[in-house]
Amino acid sequence: MYFMTFTVIDWVDVFTRKEYKLTLVDSMNYCVREKGLIVFAWVIMSNHVHVIWQAKEGFRLSAILRDFKKFTAKKILSEIETENESRKVWMLKKFEFAGKRLKRITKYKFWKDDNHAIFLDPFQPEMIDQKIDYIHNNPVAAMLVEEPQHYLFSSAKDYYGEKGLVEILALH
Repeated sequence: MYFMTFTVIDWVDVFTRKEYKLTLVDSMNYCVREKGLIVFAWVIMSNHVHVIWQAKEGFRLSAILRDFKKFTAKKILSEIETENESRKVWMLKKFEFAGKRLKRITKYKFWKDDNHAIFLDPFQPEMIDQKIDYIHNNPVAAMLVEEPQHYLFSSAKDYYGEKGLVEILALH
């Protein structure tokens, strides 16, 4: 089980539009159904995502993570290019500039490479609880909502007895 943070290049505020957030939600649910992902907690902020993820037996978290980031980057970049996005030119220039710095990138770089993965020891439940609270309180700290369970793009609802957008395995 790992606490991870996925950050958009240059902290670009991509996830201010619900369509881009829904792409992440749909992809997480797909990975749960088809790729062996277990989601314990998650939140989508304007330019980063916090998660607590684990791979089911027989699956590799690194492979799930690679596929998730690759798919969501391509899909969101395509949405930015084709939809009515007022910040299109500015965002694509940022992603293209970041991509030019790396030989392995053909056009755009969307996600930063580092996921800041922190192993969560199942025998240290207080550490796990602290990370779950941190994830769920991110929108409160950003003053997006007053209560964690009121933020739609997080697993907080699941921890308050309601059904959230992503299939999770709640830890309490």
